[in-house]
Amino acid sequence: MAPTVKPVKAGYWNLFRPWTLHGAVAPVLMGGAVAFTLIDVNILNVGIFILILIGACLFQSAANILNTYGDFKKGTDTVENETRSPELVTGALTPDQVRNMGLLCLGLICIIGIVLMFHRGWGLLIYGTIGIFGVTMYTLGASYKYLGLGQLSVFINFGFLMPLGTYYTLTGDWFSWNVFFLSIPNAMMITGVLAGNELRDYYEDKKANVGTLSGHMRYGTAMKLYLIESLGSFVALAILIITQLVPWGCALAFITLYDAYILYKNSKNAHDDPHSGFMLVPLCFKLNWHFGVLLVVGYLCAMFIHI
Repeated sequence: MAPTVKPVKAGYWNLFRPWTLHGAVAPVLMGGAVAFTLIDVNILNVGIFILILIGACLFQSAANILNTYGDFKKGTDTVENETRSPELVTGALTPDQVRNMGLLCLGLICIIGIVLMFHRGWGLLIYGTIGIFGVTMYTLGASYKYLGLGQLSVFINFGFLMPLGTYYTLTGDWFSWNVFFLSIPNAMMITGVLAGNELRDYYEDKKANVGTLSGHMRYGTAMKLYLIESLGSFVALAILIITQLVPWGCALAFITLYDAYILYKNSKNAHDDPHSGFMLVPLCFKLNWHFGVLLVVGYLCAMFIHI
């Protein structure tokens, strides 16, 4: 018999989902890695970088919390599917508590943003405004998750705007091709995490008429998209290295091919095995975290020892 999925323990720990924070940390590390090859590594710049990192984690936390609140208000999360977001459907937390915690995260982001704007200038407001819109409107207001735009939003916001915003805050330069190219494989992979999330909830979302991108496809087609986004990152990285758009040191990220193999193997059973379906997300999280860190380490090694 296939193993079942055990319900998580309802509470603030699960509400914040700290194990997802790599989705914000990896892009900031990429933007910071490129920036610190150009600027001095001093107390001020390191302090600014730490503030950026905290702000990014708060963005990810706010997204997690407000998504839980929005899905509950839309009727997507119910007692029948409480294994992943049980805080509201079980009454462990009230809607006001969850909403206010999400708003608190946004408030702290605004405070950090004001401090960083004093350092860098009003241009940072553009990045911040786009980020706050992306977080709050995922399942609230415009609710673009239900329009099938969630993956596109993650690809743009976490894939590119976060590393480019980090680079801009540290250097004052609006754009960097080095950051852009370095971010492409990670942008694909972090989007794969959301694709896995949509696949995990595929049939439940169908019943609730939630129009995610995966929900607009057949399950098999959505699975192919998940694999393309998750595993295609290695193809993209290989092309970038061969064309010398990123340094050879970035090949260190290929160590995670073993993680990729485990992810691929798991995907074969995901349709019929609840446990494998559940693991679509954590396995992609793990791959993305290892891949992102090694990509940054490889880049820095290449820059400082001229690989």
